[in-house]
Amino acid sequence: MNFAIKKIDHVQLAGPKGCEVAARTFFSDILGLPEVEKPEELKKRGGVWFEFATFQLHIGIEEPFIPAKKAHPALIVENLEGLKSHLKAQEVAFTEDDNLPGARRIHVFDPFGNRLEFIEWD
Repeated sequence: MNFAIKKIDHVQLAGPKGCEVAARTFFSDILGLPEVEKPEELKKRGGVWFEFATFQLHIGIEEPFIPAKKAHPALIVENLEGLKSHLKAQEVAFTEDDNLPGARRIHVFDPFGNRLEFIEWD
C-alpha cells in the first residue's frame, strides 16, 4: 500500500433539527468540551462542533433523526471517578460496565439519545 491512515480527525454524531442549544449545554457546559466555529459554508446546515486534544466531535443535523444507541465513540478520560461524580452532580445518568478487562468505563446518552462511552485504562 502506498498510503497510511494516521488518526481520527473527528467523530460526528447526529442530532435533530434545532438541537444546538441542548448540544452546547451538554457537550460544552457539562462535559467541558470547547466549541469550535464551523466554516462559514457549513454553518447553514446547522449543528455544532466541539474540540478536545487534537480531535473534534461534530453534532450534525439529520432529518429524520434516529439516535445511535449502539454505535458510539469511546472517549478516553483521566479520572473516571471524578467524571462520574460530576455527572451525578449534573443529574446526568450513566451506566457502569466492567466487562472489558483492564478498563473502567461508563456509558452515557447525550440529550438526543446517542450513546457515548467514557473509558479509563488501568
